[in-house]
Amino acid sequence: MTDLLNPTETGIATAARLLSEGALVAFPTETVYGLGGDARSDIAVARIFEAKGRPRFNPLIVHVADLDAARAVAVFDERAERVATAFWPGPLTLVLPLRPSARLSPLVTADLPSVAVRVPAHPVAQALFRAFGGPLAAPSANPSGKVSPTRAEHVMAGLAGRIAAVVDGGACAVGVESTILGLTDGPALLRPGGIPAEALEDCLGQRLEAGGDAARPNAPGQLASHYAPSAPVRLGVATPEPGAFWLGFGPGASSADLNLSPSGDLVEAAANLFHYLREADSRAAGPICVSPIPDKGLGRAINDRLRRAAAPRPPD
Repeated sequence: MTDLLNPTETGIATAARLLSEGALVAFPTETVYGLGGDARSDIAVARIFEAKGRPRFNPLIVHVADLDAARAVAVFDERAERVATAFWPGPLTLVLPLRPSARLSPLVTADLPSVAVRVPAHPVAQALFRAFGGPLAAPSANPSGKVSPTRAEHVMAGLAGRIAAVVDGGACAVGVESTILGLTDGPALLRPGGIPAEALEDCLGQRLEAGGDAARPNAPGQLASHYAPSAPVRLGVATPEPGAFWLGFGPGASSADLNLSPSGDLVEAAANLFHYLREADSRAAGPICVSPIPDKGLGRAINDRLRRAAAPRPPD
């Protein structure tokens, strides 16, 4: 049975106790709900992969309370200190050299010499980190490859019975996963997300290279097929075919079945994306057709998730 916990002092204490016992607890961040397990425990991290059905070669993000805790697991250079100071706490993950003394389970890093680390801003997540007192490995709290959860009920729909508890912190404000910035070599955008790449480039004073390899991921969210509903997804559709479910964007899609943002606001569209994909999947009798989304700012993250949702599915 999976318990649904309120984000009260008692609920947070219960969640922290479960985590200290090696159990898995889902919790809200500003991006999506994460599935947390003690990042130092091989058993807890193995349970994350088992609960999600996640490939073992796909590394996990380590979530911590603050920059000092991040420095305990990763080696920070001047660039990393600069972007962390500018954007943490917030929807940014840094891939940095793994600190030899970090004591993380090698399952977290997929035996790579680097680690992905983030400091979320959500107050419930922050309360949980401080009550638990250690690093949490936490991918999105959904079956691997499926649509990411932005509400507690999404987590329960996918993982009830597989994990110990979910802390219900309401709907996630950002709605797409964190931006992943690789800093083990030249700065590279490994995954677009809640922090626009343009803001990172301004902070670093240089352009970001494109990074990531679906065959050999060095950060989460790089698999070619990911965030996928059951129905087929078709992108860039201004006029959907008869029988299709139309997921629109902007004032030109006023007759859409659902509209990510009737005003064309990319922030609103990002916040609605995964919830609306789930809703579309539950209502679609045919394909899900999605309006064109501007490929700038948060639109880059939205389009990244939609391309992966529309990609050919791997065999079961």
